[in-house]
Amino acid sequence: MRIALFEDRIASENFAPIALLRPAFELLCGQFSARERCMRFLPVTDWGAFLRSELVDVYQEENPDSHVNDLDWLRLAPTLFINGRWLADPAALGECDPDTAGIIDGHVAYLTLEPSDVSRLTGDSVDVVLMEIARERRRVKAPGFLAQYPWDLVHHNSVQLKADFALRRFGTSKVGQLGPQVAIVGDPNQIYIAPSSSIDPFVVIDSRKGPVTIEDDCLIQAFTRLEGPCHVGRGSQLFRANVREGTSIGPICRVGGEIEGSILHGYVNKYHDGFLGHSYICPWVNLGAMTTNSDLKNDYSPVKIPLRGESINSGELKVGCFIGDHTKTAIGSLFNTGSSIGVMCLVLPDGELLPKHIPSFSRIWHGDLIDGLALDAGLSTARYAMERRNIELTDAQEQLLRTIHADSQLERERAIERFFARSNFANG
Repeated sequence: MRIALFEDRIASENFAPIALLRPAFELLCGQFSARERCMRFLPVTDWGAFLRSELVDVYQEENPDSHVNDLDWLRLAPTLFINGRWLADPAALGECDPDTAGIIDGHVAYLTLEPSDVSRLTGDSVDVVLMEIARERRRVKAPGFLAQYPWDLVHHNSVQLKADFALRRFGTSKVGQLGPQVAIVGDPNQIYIAPSSSIDPFVVIDSRKGPVTIEDDCLIQAFTRLEGPCHVGRGSQLFRANVREGTSIGPICRVGGEIEGSILHGYVNKYHDGFLGHSYICPWVNLGAMTTNSDLKNDYSPVKIPLRGESINSGELKVGCFIGDHTKTAIGSLFNTGSSIGVMCLVLPDGELLPKHIPSFSRIWHGDLIDGLALDAGLSTARYAMERRNIELTDAQEQLLRTIHADSQLERERAIERFFARSNFANG
């Protein structure tokens, strides 16, 4: 089976800052990204990806077996195109009829592209052409939904965690080998613990609200509580953590404190106490001690979130923060409800709530928003942080960061102007 995942215009425009360094179909929701879910639950023999031009080199480097933006590959045989924003029960992936076009809210969720149609992709955006082709097919309503914004991933996470668990075929679980000092609350069949993981005494695993998955080589330290549905990825370590329902923790994370309904993509360090709620945190983020976010307004009104600086009404009552790759926060950082923090930001607070919009490559310096980040120094810090986990910052990744730095210059300038205008007004 040949598949191709694609980003449409909504994916490329609406998912900053968490998708600035990756296509939308590599964002985590449930136990997997959309691409990982396809590879696990479909009989894929060959696959491709269609994404933003600035991501091509890094994505090809990270996925050498993929065909990235490759029209010649599409001409070889029919290929199932899958929208990278599509969130559905894994079972639905195997039910995509090649003779139909799956549609959700006027957008293509899936469609089989014939080799004769490939020439039509050379003009407009992929999603525009796919919709034109869909109008020539028998259109059906696809199950699930298409995420439109980062908070959709967070709010759908519990549902996706349950669906992913139900379809997985697990091997031997360590649940039956735990000592009496590890408390299992709820159905043990809704818990999977990889045999190579270590569970200390005085850990509580609660599956009453949904399944709990602990992958290979994890360490769950004493006085940690895990409430399903939740997922702990390969090699992650939990230190006295209170992990509440709807949380996904990706691979190689260090996690402590209270986490509720949040997604830690992978390689995130949140070792210390502090609350993280209804948030999405990207790789190589370090949250300093007592870094905390609000996820509910005092008046219970819907939360507005700055998307590239423009305020968007989420329509949701609980929205936390969205933090891009390589951002670091200092001790006592306090994020307001519905905050957006970009790539490679440095946050040094002054004890008050931080600005809701911190553009990529900005600094919060004792409470002031400034464009004072030395890019080469930031790259050096990123290189060092990644080397600590035996990961290399490649030339392609560095170039992508430099590209995002240049592309975000205007956003930084406007955000700083607004910040000081508000500060001057507040000071009379």
